[in-house]
Amino acid sequence: MTANAQSNANPFFQESPLPLQFPQFDKIKDADFAPAFDRGMADQLKEIEAIANNAQAPSFDNTILALERSGRILARSTSTFFNLMSTDTNPVRQKLMQEYAPKMSAHRDAINLNPKLFARIKTLYGQRDSLGLDAEGVRLVERYYTDFVRGGANLSDSQKTRLKAINAELAELGAKFSENVLEEVKDSAIVVDTKAELDGLSDERIAAAAEAAKARKLEGKYLLTLLNTTGQPPETDLTNRALREKLHKASVARNSRGNAFDNTELVSKVVTLRTERAKMQGYPNYAAYVLEDETAKNPEAVNNMLGQLAPAAVANAKREAADLQAMIDKEQAAKGEKSFQLEPWDWAFYAEKVRKEKFAFDEAQLKPYFEMKNVLENGVFYAAGQLYGLKFKQRTDLPLYRPDTSVYDVFDADGKQLAIFIADMYSRDSKRGGAWMNSYVDQSELFGTLPVVANHLNIPAPPAGKPTLMTWDEVTTMFHEFGHALHGMFSNVKYPYFSGTSVPRDFVEFPSQVNEMWADWPSVLANYAKHYQTGEPMPKELLDKVLAASKFNQGFTTTEYLGAAMLDQNLHQIGDAAQVPKAKDVMGFETASLKKDGIYYTPVPPRYRTPYFSHIMGGYAAGYYAYIWSEVLDANTVQWIKQHGGLTRENGDRFRATLLSRGGSKDALQLFRDFAGHEPKIEPLLERRGLTAPATGEPKNK
Repeated sequence: MTANAQSNANPFFQESPLPLQFPQFDKIKDADFAPAFDRGMADQLKEIEAIANNAQAPSFDNTILALERSGRILARSTSTFFNLMSTDTNPVRQKLMQEYAPKMSAHRDAINLNPKLFARIKTLYGQRDSLGLDAEGVRLVERYYTDFVRGGANLSDSQKTRLKAINAELAELGAKFSENVLEEVKDSAIVVDTKAELDGLSDERIAAAAEAAKARKLEGKYLLTLLNTTGQPPETDLTNRALREKLHKASVARNSRGNAFDNTELVSKVVTLRTERAKMQGYPNYAAYVLEDETAKNPEAVNNMLGQLAPAAVANAKREAADLQAMIDKEQAAKGEKSFQLEPWDWAFYAEKVRKEKFAFDEAQLKPYFEMKNVLENGVFYAAGQLYGLKFKQRTDLPLYRPDTSVYDVFDADGKQLAIFIADMYSRDSKRGGAWMNSYVDQSELFGTLPVVANHLNIPAPPAGKPTLMTWDEVTTMFHEFGHALHGMFSNVKYPYFSGTSVPRDFVEFPSQVNEMWADWPSVLANYAKHYQTGEPMPKELLDKVLAASKFNQGFTTTEYLGAAMLDQNLHQIGDAAQVPKAKDVMGFETASLKKDGIYYTPVPPRYRTPYFSHIMGGYAAGYYAYIWSEVLDANTVQWIKQHGGLTRENGDRFRATLLSRGGSKDALQLFRDFAGHEPKIEPLLERRGLTAPATGEPKNK
C-alpha cells in the first residue's frame, strides 16, 4: 500500500462520513491510533506556529478562533481513543496509553508555554471589552488567558522546563495507576469452590459467577468479580459471613498488597509532583490551585462544607449501626449462639435485613419491575419526552464498538435531529468500573456539529436468554447519567470550548443529579415499573415502601462519601512536598487524616481507599467534593421544580434555556441563579439526606 493510500485509509484523517460524524467503529483499528496521534500533534503544532508568528496584529479571528479551529485530527482520534480506553480496553490500547500519555502532555505544554502565542492572547485579553464581541466571545478570550496562565505561561524559562518534566511524569504515572486498578480488580476476584457457599445470592447472580469462572477456565467453580468501590454488591445477600469478610478484605486491600499492581508509591509520587507544581505556580497547595477555577474558589469553602456535614453524617451512621447491632444480637440469640460486633462486611447484609423489617420489602422484590431496556425507553426517555418534548428512535445501521451496545437517534420537539445517543450498559473485564457519560462529537456553531454522546453503566450481564433486571440503585444511576447526556445533547453554543459539559467540576454533576428526580416521579414510574413477565405495574404499596425508605441508610452513604472526599482534600492540601507520605506511609496517612476530620468510623470505610481512588488520579483531583457541592444546587433545583408544577414542558424548557443549553459560556453559579432566581441554600440537601442542620449555617462562598 502506498503512503498516500495508507493516509486515506486512516479513518481519523478526515471527518467521518456517517450521520453527525458518528465514529467509524467498523473501520477503526488499533493500528490507526498512533499515526493519527502523530499526525494530529504535528499538524496542530504547525497551526500553532502559524498563529504565533502571524505578522498581523492579534485579533479575535486570527488568534482565538484560529486556536479553536486547530487540532481537528488530534481531537477526533483522542476522543475516540480515550473513550474506548475506558469502555473496552485491551493490551494494545494500554501500551499506547503508556507511550502517548507523556507525549500528549508535552504537546499541550508546547502550546501552553509558547511565549509568542501567549503574548497575542494577553494582548487580546487586555482589549477584550473593546473588540466588539458578544458576551460569549469575551468569555472565550478570558478563558484562554486563564488557561494559559494556569498552564504556566507566566513562569520563567527554568520553571517552564521543570513544569514540562512534571507534567510528563504525571501523565505517565496516571496511566500506570489506571492500568493497575483495572488489573488488580481482575487479580483480586474471589474464587468460590461450591454453590453452597453462595447461599443468599439469586440464581441469576450464581449463574453469572459460574460463567465468570468458566471464562477464566475455572470449570465447576464460581468467581465473584469486584467493582471499583470499597463496598461489593454480594455483601448485601451472602449469608456466609466468612465469605463476606474475605470479599471485603480483598476489596480494601486492592493496590496496596505489595504486588505488581501496588499503587502506594505512585500515589506518593503523584501527590509530591502536584504539590511541587502548585508551589511553583504560587499556590499554597494543589487544592488551592484546582479550586481557584471551580465554583468553590478555595479550600476553606470546601473544608467548611464538608466539616459541617461530617458530624451529622457520622452521628446518623452510628444510630444506624445500633439498629444493625440489635438485629445481629437478636438473630444470634435466636440461634443460641454468641453475638459478634458489627464489622464493615456485615453492614450491607444487616442493613438489608433491617430495611426488610422496617419497610417490609427487599431489593429482590423490585428487580422484576426494572427490565433494562424498558427502564431506558419507557422511563429515562419517557421523562425526557414529557419534560423537553424529545423523541427517540433506535437505529441498527451504525457500526458498534461492542455488540451489546445500542444507538438511538434523538429528535427535538420540532422534529429536527438533536443528537445521537449510545447506550453501553453492561460490565466487562475491559471496562473500567463506575458509570459515566462521554462525548464523541461536541456541538458547536463554529463547526456546525451536533452531539454524539454515550452513557456507560456496569450492570452485570445476565446468563444467555435471561432478562437484564436492575436494582433500584442502577435505575437511579441510569437516570443520573442521562442527565449528563442531556447536558451534552442540549448544548447550544458557538465555540467548542464551551460545549456541553465543559463546566467546572463542582457544577457538572448538578444537572445529572437533578435528572434522578424523575426515577420515582409517579407518572414516570408508572410508565416503566412493570413486571417483565406479566406487564403488571409495580404495586403502589411496594412503591410507597421504596419512597419511605429513601432516607434509610443515609448515614452510611454520606459517611462513606465524605470519607473519600475529605481524604482527597487532605492529600491535596499538603503544602510541602517533604510532608507527602512515602509509599509505606500512604495507608497510615489515610487513617490519620480520617481521624483528624472526625469521619473515621470503622464499620464505614471510605467509598474509595487511596490506592484505588481513580477519581483523584484523574479529573477529580482535589475535586471529589464536587458531588455533594453539586447536590446543594440539585436539591435547591428539585425543590424549585416541585414548587412550580413538577414534570411540565414549561419547567423543562426553562431548565434547558437558562442552564442546560449554555454549557460553559457563562459563569456556572450565575446559570443556577438564572434558573432558580436565588442563591443556593444548604437546607434542602440536609433535609434530603436526613441530616440535622448544623448550627453553623450555610457554607461560605456558596
